[in-house]
Amino acid sequence: MHINSHFAIGVIIASIFHHIFVFNILEFILIVFSAFLGDLDVFFSKYAKDHNHRNLISHSIIPSIIIIILGLVFYWPALIISGLAYFTHIIVDQFDWGTNFFYFPQRTFGPRFLIKKEEHELSKYLAEYKNPSSFFDFKYYKSKISLTIEILLFILMMVSIIILAFEYIFITLIYFLGLYFHLSRHFHLKKIESR
Repeated sequence: MHINSHFAIGVIIASIFHHIFVFNILEFILIVFSAFLGDLDVFFSKYAKDHNHRNLISHSIIPSIIIIILGLVFYWPALIISGLAYFTHIIVDQFDWGTNFFYFPQRTFGPRFLIKKEEHELSKYLAEYKNPSSFFDFKYYKSKISLTIEILLFILMMVSIIILAFEYIFITLIYFLGLYFHLSRHFHLKKIESR
């Protein structure tokens, strides 16, 4: 799932729990940030098995467990909910490409709905593209389910923040930065592949 979708999930989670705990702006942002924090590991892909950032420890349940434990130790609800938001990121990523859920077996888990059974041996499919990232990008944007989920998450994000945390609605502007990043990357990859 894309960063903007994880951001939307973070806003939904923060808004729901804000209605219960009344978070200050920093706590609200902490929860939202935790929902997409795991994707910042993309900058360390070269250290991952198969250069896939989802094989790093940051795409396992270990960081979320640590965050939740710290939240319990310090009795800080915002940190506990941040751990939940991080955990949600890992669960959601199971469905498109999978993640290294437990980390230690060093293998990808999850239904991986965007990859057909015959595509599990990715190397020959990636070789068909000038940029291997195009394989994943094109599969994602050709999936009506992925696009529908993105639209629904945006709607749910807006509804939840308007109803439950209207004072923080300005945070939703950040969503469009993530969307811009992914769309500009998509059109850039299309241009590369069409040459």
